[in-house]
Amino acid sequence: MKSLIQVASELQDFFIRRSWRFCFIGGLALQRWGQPRLTIDVDISLLTGFGQEKKYIDELLIYFTPRIVDADDFARKNRVLLLKSESGVGIDIALAGLPFEEEVIERASEFEYLPGIKLRICSAEDLVILKAFADRSQDWADVESIVERQSKNLDRNYIVKHLKPLSALKDAPWIMSHLEKMFNSKNESGDENG
Repeated sequence: MKSLIQVASELQDFFIRRSWRFCFIGGLALQRWGQPRLTIDVDISLLTGFGQEKKYIDELLIYFTPRIVDADDFARKNRVLLLKSESGVGIDIALAGLPFEEEVIERASEFEYLPGIKLRICSAEDLVILKAFADRSQDWADVESIVERQSKNLDRNYIVKHLKPLSALKDAPWIMSHLEKMFNSKNESGDENG
């Protein structure tokens, strides 16, 4: 984990030197908000907007090694640039452009992972939204751990406000019902504890 955090710190410094707007998401954010689990790569959201991606991709490919052939084409089509650090740690850079993605970056805050190493991490609410929207079994386990650990502090209205239209866009109404079940389950167990 230490090398992962060091890679994230170096990446953060790289972005700050260029005045790029970003925040860490994924496994590193889960370390802060949910039940920590083994993560092998660094996930970061970089605000590129739409139509400006090439300048960011080209700059990143000068300094980092791509993990796949034609990483630049893949990134433009899928809005994720797959890189690796000198030490071999995977780096997934989400090319953010939607207003919600910009808000995620604006709402991020620093968290100290190691002495002297603070990383800019997305909020717990935004991590719930991102993971619920991804809608994979591991993401739902992560959401459950965040809801469990942060239940008293989560702004559920914010989550519903942003996740509901995203779920509709994805034509996945079960995302909202699954999340509501988690919230209700936590309310019932939380009531028992006072």
